[in-house]
Amino acid sequence: MELNTKFNDEQIDKVRHQGFIYSCACPSQVSEQIGNLRQLYQYEFDCMEGENSFLSMKTHQIIAEATQRAHDIMEQCLQDILIHEKWDLDTLTMPENLRHKLESTI
Repeated sequence: MELNTKFNDEQIDKVRHQGFIYSCACPSQVSEQIGNLRQLYQYEFDCMEGENSFLSMKTHQIIAEATQRAHDIMEQCLQDILIHEKWDLDTLTMPENLRHKLESTI
């Protein structure tokens, strides 16, 4: 079972780090949750690899499937945010106007 992804881990980290640098927390928060969901999914997958009990296996499958759905929703949310805020989708660079916004408040 493999997790569907629109963004790789490096891209998620890039969005998250730019949010920290420029104090634009919303895309960073979404990126953080995507990372957490990936960790949970991997944890459940690892549990399924080592389980012998059908009841335990089913529990891990239920959690993994729910995590996959949540992950899909949050990745779409991140994509929608990046489009709305006019990020460069090729480089995942925060738009200049959001960077200046913070600089003007300092």
